[in-house]
Amino acid sequence: MGTTASHLDKEALSEYQELTFLTKQEILLAHRKFRELQNKEERSNTTSRVPMERIHELPELKSNPFKERICHVFSTSENKDGSLTFEDFLDLLSAFSDSATLEIKSHYAFRIFDFDDDGTLDYDDLKKLVNCLTGESEDTRLEPHEMKQLIDNILEESDIDKDGTVNLSEFQHVISRSPDFVSSFKIVL
Repeated sequence: MGTTASHLDKEALSEYQELTFLTKQEILLAHRKFRELQNKEERSNTTSRVPMERIHELPELKSNPFKERICHVFSTSENKDGSLTFEDFLDLLSAFSDSATLEIKSHYAFRIFDFDDDGTLDYDDLKKLVNCLTGESEDTRLEPHEMKQLIDNILEESDIDKDGTVNLSEFQHVISRSPDFVSSFKIVL
């Protein structure tokens, strides 16, 4: 890949454009943002990883309750530490871009919500999902009976095969009926 420490060459830029839903300008902006997260030593290495904690400093992710899961889902790190390479970062931005398809967005949303990475959304995944959305403080957290009722309702609506979990196709079926999902599942730099 033809990237130097400070800029992307035309070939790399074209390749990234072909492989993502991002425009040339978005890729260049992403590159600049990514470089700002790197320290001096990391900038000289084109394959360096930025730790998840620094990715979380981006204003676009700072207040996202799923920022940790987002980094874990897009990270190719063998250490499973949520650190991102520039290409991981581009994949993340591509999936959250306005141009990404419903299928791509719903696939990544499902993976982000699948906290235990077992390929289904079970009771525990749904509980964590609700807690991320409502906050886990004393005054925002749902009472146990409210949580159970909400998750039972979610499963009633979504669990088509009635196995007690939501799989990817069931999730995509639900998402396809939610007109604002595509416009709300985005990160704009």
